Amino acid sequence: MLQTSDILKKVRQIEIKARGLSNHVFAGEYHSAFKGRGMSFSEVREYQYGDDIRAIDWNVTARFQSPYVKVYEEERELTLMLVVDVSRSSMFGTQQQHKNELIAELCAVLAFSAIKNNDKVGLLLFSSDVEKFILPKKGKSHILRIIRELLTYEPKLKGTNIGTALRSFNNIIKKRCITFVLSDFIATGYEEPLKIVSKKHDLIGLQIFDEKERQIPDIGLAKVQDAETGECRWIDFSSKKVREQYQQSYLNNVLYLKNQFLKNGADLLSVGTHDNYVPLLRQFFKKR
Repeated sequence: MLQTSDILKKVRQIEIKARGLSNHVFAGEYHSAFKGRGMSFSEVREYQYGDDIRAIDWNVTARFQSPYVKVYEEERELTLMLVVDVSRSSMFGTQQQHKNELIAELCAVLAFSAIKNNDKVGLLLFSSDVEKFILPKKGKSHILRIIRELLTYEPKLKGTNIGTALRSFNNIIKKRCITFVLSDFIATGYEEPLKIVSKKHDLIGLQIFDEKERQIPDIGLAKVQDAETGECRWIDFSSKKVREQYQQSYLNNVLYLKNQFLKNGADLLSVGTHDNYVPLLRQFFKKR
């Protein structure tokens, strides 16, 4: 368990990195990737060469005997919701960091990018059920609270249920928002709630994985513990058949995940604990 001083130090490190990225790397790309609700009237100004004549305000033009045009601006304010898997499997990692640490960094970058664009940010933590909900708000102190929760939260329940989390989220959040679901997605059975949420919200899945989850090496006989249930058992990983069965199970799960997001028109990005997520996020934002 991290001490208070260690937590504050870690929060500060993530804040510095995330704010730097949101200011210099993702400054305009977040804004471009996520559009506002439409355009609203801002002001009128004198016509300039190149202006669209369809924007001319004929009433003002007649009054001043000189052409004036209407100026519109984007109705920007949006809400970013971070729906985060805090089940025990998120604490696994064999590369540069654990999955939950990578999730905290990604959430921080997204959150600071959001408040830089004057958007609200909220947080929903789940395992086999919703464990915590933080209302969307603006401001640096609010984002720092979210980062602290992500780094220190200890799940009270066992297992992962993405379907339950999505159903609860849909019941809580009534207005359309940008929704990032961050999880290793080691689960199935969430077809219907994902379909419902993707129709109502701008849904993006961030699959967080570790290289050793893709393919188990030949490490011989080993005692393993199920991170979700706490159950321990011995497995002979020297058996090629055992390793192939494990890999096939993992591939089936990834295929299910990709199919669900694809058929519902939702975006999906996979990020490994060994990855430099900056170019991956930049590419994702530009693609949108």
